[in-house]
Amino acid sequence: MGVNISTLIEPKNLELSDLRCKGVAIDAHNVIYQFLSIIRQPDGTPLKDSRGRVTSHLSGLLNRSANLLENGISPCYVFDGKPHTMKTETLESRRERRVQALEEWRQAREEGDLEKAFSKASQSSRLTADVIESSRNLLRYLGIPVVDAPGEGEAQAAYMSSRGDIYAAGSQDYDSLLFGAPRLVRNMAVTGRRKMPGAKGLYRTVNVEMIFLDEMLDNLHIDRSQLVDMCILIGTDFNKGIAGVGPKRGLKLIREHGDLPQALESIGMSIEGYQEIRDIFLKSEYTQDYDLALRAPDKDKVKELLCEEHDFSAPRVDSVLEKVEASLRQQEEQKRQLTLDRWF
Repeated sequence: MGVNISTLIEPKNLELSDLRCKGVAIDAHNVIYQFLSIIRQPDGTPLKDSRGRVTSHLSGLLNRSANLLENGISPCYVFDGKPHTMKTETLESRRERRVQALEEWRQAREEGDLEKAFSKASQSSRLTADVIESSRNLLRYLGIPVVDAPGEGEAQAAYMSSRGDIYAAGSQDYDSLLFGAPRLVRNMAVTGRRKMPGAKGLYRTVNVEMIFLDEMLDNLHIDRSQLVDMCILIGTDFNKGIAGVGPKRGLKLIREHGDLPQALESIGMSIEGYQEIRDIFLKSEYTQDYDLALRAPDKDKVKELLCEEHDFSAPRVDSVLEKVEASLRQQEEQKRQLTLDRWF
């Protein structure tokens, strides 16, 4: 799930309301995976409709999107395109871990260990074509913009953010920073008190976090290309990295030697295709074909998808739709007021 440089970063805690009147491009696959992992029964079974189809992602998208709108945020969701060929090994490794986790979940349920069962079930989550398509449909029916990236969704979100079309990229992964997003918002999908994975009875508070790319680079005394080089040393979704090189050692090597080739030479190691990996981050694919305008929800389509096809409670869906409509009206009023303020 991307490079982990959390030990080198000091994010700023936010409230969702701090992002009022701002647009955020959310990594759709990332957030959908979170909903599939977290929204489950106590034994780890995901939410399902009467025909056995998983609905955890639909519940998460409906309620969290409404919550973002209620806080005055203008979200759009960016979906990944075709994965790069250099990501094949990572994707296969993830698939193998999911298969193993699924078997361990079944065993934990049989043994009655619900805590372990929930943990292993979360790790077995997967994004199927049906999950992706139903997610797209729900968002479109809600009137929330959907952007189809030609490649990595985080690269597309970074491009839109760097152009000023949206304020920040939203993802759990730090890769958005490598792709050049000026601002990264984390934990937008899930906040509050959450259980620590693998730790019985231990919980932590999850807050919305903001990371500013320029500020982070200043603190680390490197530039963005050096950040990419450092992460290639550590390991990314596109390469394994060098054994024994973590964030702190990787940073030290890049600071001392300036770039990846010289850092590798200093430790007598090599990384095959490192220039291509660099280019994935520094010369990423993106599209300019997107429309970020929020629109009124198509209530009939939303209810058809959720209530008729997937057994959601009609009164609960109606309640959320009322909240969405009220939030959109409030956002329009705020825009009009801002326009008046500028005029005078």
